[in-house]
Amino acid sequence: MQTNENILTKNIWSLLQEVTDPEVPVLTIIDLGIVRDVKINKAGAENEIEVVITPTYSGCPAMDVIRMNIRMVLLEHGFKNVQITTILSPAWTTDWMSDAGKEKLKAYGIAPPNPKQQVCNTQLFAEDEAVQCPHCNSYNTRRISEFGSTACKSLFQCNDCHEPFDYFKCY
Repeated sequence: MQTNENILTKNIWSLLQEVTDPEVPVLTIIDLGIVRDVKINKAGAENEIEVVITPTYSGCPAMDVIRMNIRMVLLEHGFKNVQITTILSPAWTTDWMSDAGKEKLKAYGIAPPNPKQQVCNTQLFAEDEAVQCPHCNSYNTRRISEFGSTACKSLFQCNDCHEPFDYFKCY
């Protein structure tokens, strides 16, 4: 049997599905895997809701907006006592992204991160990484720039369809 606390926690996780990444609006913070935990802390007559998050990288400028949006969606649903805790360890990894999130990236025109074991060696990334074009699915692509529209993406171009695209870097 589920307790009221379990039901409340599930409800909050569901509400957090409404919070999108301001840099990639097709992804929710749940898709990204940055929500690490939801805690219900007893604080007198009103429970404190604590949402534990890990940024995609420590200098991510979107985190301030994400924290504000978490607070706003919870306030809109009657949760007034909200604490947002940021933890940096363990560091976020693209392994925490959901498969649904990776599919959303591709449909949006951003190549999702490759499996970590294939790419997270910087020696490999420089020349050897095979990144699939999200437009035509070709692996005949080349990196144009280490940085794309945001620091967490690289700019690539497909040699077959000639379309430029961002690649969500592996971390």
